Amino acid sequence: MHDSENVLEVRDLVVEAALENGIATIVKGVSLTLRRGEVLGLVGESGAGKSTIGLAALGYFKPGCRAASGDVVLCGEKLLADKESNRRKLRGVRAAYVAQSAAASFNPAKRLMDQVIEAATSRGGLSEPEARNRAVELFKFLQLPQSDVFGNKYPHQVSGGQLQRAMTAMALICDPDLIVFDEPTTALDVTTQVEVLLAIKEAIRERGVSALYISHDLAVVAQIADRVAVLRYGEVVEEASVDKMLTSPEHPYTKTLWAVRDLSGGSHPPKGKLLEVSGVSASYGSFKVLNDITFGIEKGQTVALVGESGSGKSTLGRVIAGLLPPDTGNISIGGNRLAAEARKRDRETLRRVQLIYQSADTALNPRQKVRKIIGRPLSFYHGLSGARKNERMSELLRLVELDDSFLDRLPSQLSGGQKQRIAIARALAADPELIICDEITSALDQVVQAGILKMLDELQARLGVSYLFITHDLEIVRAISDRVVVMSAGQIVEQGPKADVIERPSDDYTRRLLDAVPQLELGWLNGIVRAKSGDMRSAPGRREAAVI
Repeated sequence: MHDSENVLEVRDLVVEAALENGIATIVKGVSLTLRRGEVLGLVGESGAGKSTIGLAALGYFKPGCRAASGDVVLCGEKLLADKESNRRKLRGVRAAYVAQSAAASFNPAKRLMDQVIEAATSRGGLSEPEARNRAVELFKFLQLPQSDVFGNKYPHQVSGGQLQRAMTAMALICDPDLIVFDEPTTALDVTTQVEVLLAIKEAIRERGVSALYISHDLAVVAQIADRVAVLRYGEVVEEASVDKMLTSPEHPYTKTLWAVRDLSGGSHPPKGKLLEVSGVSASYGSFKVLNDITFGIEKGQTVALVGESGSGKSTLGRVIAGLLPPDTGNISIGGNRLAAEARKRDRETLRRVQLIYQSADTALNPRQKVRKIIGRPLSFYHGLSGARKNERMSELLRLVELDDSFLDRLPSQLSGGQKQRIAIARALAADPELIICDEITSALDQVVQAGILKMLDELQARLGVSYLFITHDLEIVRAISDRVVVMSAGQIVEQGPKADVIERPSDDYTRRLLDAVPQLELGWLNGIVRAKSGDMRSAPGRREAAVI
């Protein structure tokens, strides 16, 4: 290992990106220093330059991007002045990367062990038996189940939390000087997020590695980092210790980073039952995923459907939308029983219930312009064409706080928040009575989340639409819901008004979910560790069970 106190120095880094209409500067003179054994949090909204800086720390730039000026110094070596072939030899060995989505990063056709040891055997100086033994040691250290044989599995055979820890093992296997963690817990439910955060924190402490921890959630960063740098529009607007950042942030932008926590909605009076779900059970093949689900939604209200990954939340949304027929039970809207399958519902019934998916990237056709995306439901449900159709498209864009300039853009020309607004506009084009929102803000930063949620609340007040809001983020539940339904293992364990469920939960599972929400306070994660009975190292089975 390098003996210098500074593992990483980023000096006046300027990064440019080639766009269709010219060159954009996406990182503007950023300077950062990371000492040995230190964790620096990089915080900011989407497009702030966080991931670009994290990748630059590895001497890597995405296609179309380049370092226009500045230096990146890793353990005394100037990376940008070196050849790409030499920089490639460092990656995975001296400096490693843990991506946001392990599911998208691992090769689905290769076993986990082969992928975890690849860098160690190809350029890390370890023989295959040595690398395999070290991988098993790391699996045990990270408390992965059946660590001796865990690597024999394929990515689809393990949970999201286990995949993120497997990627952390891959990053640690060559004992690097630096690890870049790029939003490693963003897509995980709250209890799984805590397990992964605990594993990462322990790995950093035990191995003495330096780390850049990238996130849009200051509450998460506060549990991992020693210092925090806040980025906006490619510039560092504030840098300080975690303690100072939490207690006395100076820059106005920093104070907006927990914007969702400041929202307060969900105070809509009941206006009569809209949706009734009674005794619904459903299966995928022989595997039962929903068991005797009964709940309702009032007109003009929001019901939040919460639970861990695999609890059946999204499946229930699919059943209501007619995409998965139930085995038993009934679903009614406005007193009219719905056909089990969408293809058997008439056009008017289809119009009344719309679904917005988690990932706008996959939900929007990349080859269609916005004009066609939101214009099709106007023609299909309402028979609009010509000037009336154009006028309505303009109205829909204004409803989601966009203008007509977006009509001729492709999804690739939109930000994450803008894509989700287009997906919302498409749902609104049908003039629905119920919109099922399936984790629609989970991939968005806190500032964009707050904007989307505020807009949805305003649309509800204006249009009287009801929402079934599927989420694992309990801060969102607090912000928007009237009622809460809590699911676990395909069953409802608790439901009621938001205040009752959130402030006075009656079920142990609900209390565990609430306790796992990261708090904006120093030492919160350490408190979670202390609250666990006994030494976590002596009881790996308990921990594994929480994420399977």
